[in-house]
Amino acid sequence: MSIDLSQVQMRAIAAIRDWYLHRTDTQQVFRVFGYAGTGKTTITGKAIKALGLEPMTPGGLGGVLFAAFTGKAVHVMTQKGTPAQTIHSLIYRVSEATPEEIERVTEELAVLKGDLPRMGVAERSFAEAQIAQLNLRLDHIHELQFILNPQSDLRDADLLVLDEVSMVGAEMAQDLLAFGKPILVLGDPGQLPPVKDTGFFTEAVPDVMLTEVHRQAADSPILRLATMARQGHDIPFGAFDDQVWKMSRREVDPAQMLRGGQVICGTHATRRRLNRAMKNAAGFEADYPTGHGEKIICLKNRHDLGLINGMFLTLTNVQAHPHNDRAFRASVQTDDATPLAGMHDFWRGEFDDHVCFDPDRHRHEWLASRGLIQSSWGYAITCHKAQGSQWENVVVFDDGFGRTADDRKRWLYTAITRAERGLLILS
Repeated sequence: MSIDLSQVQMRAIAAIRDWYLHRTDTQQVFRVFGYAGTGKTTITGKAIKALGLEPMTPGGLGGVLFAAFTGKAVHVMTQKGTPAQTIHSLIYRVSEATPEEIERVTEELAVLKGDLPRMGVAERSFAEAQIAQLNLRLDHIHELQFILNPQSDLRDADLLVLDEVSMVGAEMAQDLLAFGKPILVLGDPGQLPPVKDTGFFTEAVPDVMLTEVHRQAADSPILRLATMARQGHDIPFGAFDDQVWKMSRREVDPAQMLRGGQVICGTHATRRRLNRAMKNAAGFEADYPTGHGEKIICLKNRHDLGLINGMFLTLTNVQAHPHNDRAFRASVQTDDATPLAGMHDFWRGEFDDHVCFDPDRHRHEWLASRGLIQSSWGYAITCHKAQGSQWENVVVFDDGFGRTADDRKRWLYTAITRAERGLLILS
């Protein structure tokens, strides 16, 4: 389909070209920001074409690399014809504690603690500092460590294009900048920032700010409501067209939510409550997966299996694990109905949390969960998990998320813009 560019969009393309051709030695990052429907992706594609740049082949020299924070966003970009990868896979290698390292740290800690009563004052003070450091190491030893990869393809790229940059924090941004390559970032300043950080790229003033919704999207009631949410206006109850509504939560039960599309909420407590109610309404009343047709979501990438964090799976067969009571076995198919060959082992931990939440479960069971697919019920997800994804129909369960008015505006705007066609806001 031919797209007529506005004068604003054409000036944005010219600005990108001018930066890349003349100013990358003094300005490493060029920021193109825009709200939903303003055509960020369209103008970026046309600017890259006008520059004569091509996507970089793996292991090649020169060209454009495309990346995003979430695996799901990368999946969507790739499906639409843009070969992309996650930032993590592009610039990091993963370091994981070995059993030998864990044993060494544990033994060193035990020796220090055993010797402590026999130490003098000065020696004891130093030993206590060591003990504190080793305790901290053991507290976080279950976490994967991401180490900058000096062999990254980014070394040899001409340009890096980052999409969905609202979720990129300061530390990751500095790691990207360390490669010294020109970076074109595409961001929506209305979206949620990282969970424990601020959006490094979206905190700065943009070089191009697109505010005009292009005419192909201007009549969308979803974008009208998104704009109201972003501007902090109250969205009234009622119908906005045949497929876009705002209703009271009391008017819609879990069975109706199942038919409404992907449910998005604010907090994990709400997510767990909705998942329990919705899976029961779907006929799956057991606390753990047991049968055919249950909907789950992948929580960590498993590249060996082609699984992406944020990918939905449907269970087609569930069996008890013969050797591990913290796991179950299942055959599954992906959200496009592609079967995953064979039976696969899943960790039970997230399903336990729907029964009795334990904030330290990962720390307690990180060894037991090694090598297992980490997943959860997928009927309802948080808005943070939904970033980078879109669905034809979305139910936004407004649970009052947001510590500040700005948090709330960003949350509601992000949730609404996950919908492509049908939207139901429950408040």
